[in-house]
Amino acid sequence: MEKTIFHIDVNSAFLSWEAVYRIKHLGGTVDLRDQISAVGGDEAMRHGIILAKSIPAKKFGIHTGESILEAKQKCPELILVPPNYGLYERSSAAFMKILRDYTPDVEQYSIDEAFMDMTGTKCLWGEPVTVANMIKDRIHRELGFTVNIGVSSNKLLAKMAGDFKKPNLVHTLYPHEIKDKMWPLPVSELFFVGRATAKKLFSLGIHTIGELANTDPDILRAHMKKHGEVVWGFANGYDFSSVASEAPLQKGYGNSTTIPYDVTDKKDAYIVLLALAETVTARLRKANVKAEVISIGIKDYVFNYMSHQMVLMSATNITKEIHKIACKLFNEAWNGVPIRHLGIHTSRLTDYDFTRQINMFDTEDYEKLEYADLMVDAIRGKYGIDSIKRAVFLGGPIDHMSGGISREKRTVDYSKLKIENS
Repeated sequence: MEKTIFHIDVNSAFLSWEAVYRIKHLGGTVDLRDQISAVGGDEAMRHGIILAKSIPAKKFGIHTGESILEAKQKCPELILVPPNYGLYERSSAAFMKILRDYTPDVEQYSIDEAFMDMTGTKCLWGEPVTVANMIKDRIHRELGFTVNIGVSSNKLLAKMAGDFKKPNLVHTLYPHEIKDKMWPLPVSELFFVGRATAKKLFSLGIHTIGELANTDPDILRAHMKKHGEVVWGFANGYDFSSVASEAPLQKGYGNSTTIPYDVTDKKDAYIVLLALAETVTARLRKANVKAEVISIGIKDYVFNYMSHQMVLMSATNITKEIHKIACKLFNEAWNGVPIRHLGIHTSRLTDYDFTRQINMFDTEDYEKLEYADLMVDAIRGKYGIDSIKRAVFLGGPIDHMSGGISREKRTVDYSKLKIENS
């Protein structure tokens, strides 16, 4: 039986979810999706980039990932709204719930994207394009936002189809349609072809997906190694991956944060690393795992990035221990240039009950530290993350639980915002 795969992508997700919330719950009558608008981070917190933009904003050349300053230069009248990840998570959950009404085989690819394996559901729901339109219309009717749905026989082609003309449309891209629908597209639009890969392909005289598909794979392999072979396969529509309804096991945990000011003092950096260690180790303990490899990442004020890692004798998820290691790695890696961004990452995970190797020169009571961390986790779980914090964070500018989606991005005080009405 030929596979039937859907790729569903929310159109301008963050902006759409914000627009729907303002209209349906806050009484607004002006739809942000019809305005020159965008969701952007907080410039004061140095998260000042565009996260999502409307179609009218796109016409001004505003694109996701650019700075707010650049976007404002292109269009001074740009309406900016703050991010609200709490809202996005709720909207995403409602979106995924509808998809699972049609098949249990749903793979959440990102907060606003998913794949559905609809193989064998024709007798239940009808022809693929018919049911895709049914799902699209139901999402719009019940949740208020629009999606694009790509339909094909594998995930790659379904995703490419989903990226065709937007918004609120269903497209097919079956293998027999590749030549007419996909090959004329710029090679930069092919999945897995980023800026660096596109630049290499341009230098080889390859500008369209069709030209890539018809290039001798040996030539691509010679210039791009394994990646050349992969993108050649994609250009020809080859993809044998399946829809994974269960998320794969996590290979590591990490968090990073952009600091509100440039850090020039080691002591300040140690405090930021402590806040990151708090959140990373809490995630490790929640997953009942320990890490054998600890690494830190440093981004300076001119955006140069460096990292440094260490393999441990014994796996750990203890906050104090990981903080101590992170500070050691920082001392070895930092060149003294002012810092704007720090991160802690862990990998090579083991089970929680992994036996610690005894070191006769180590006098630390690790069992006591483990129990203390578990007690702190329990208090924060019951009374909130601010119910207990280390004294070093009192009155300071650093959030004691830093990293990931920052606190100011998780919720928005709409009472302080002007909700436009026509």
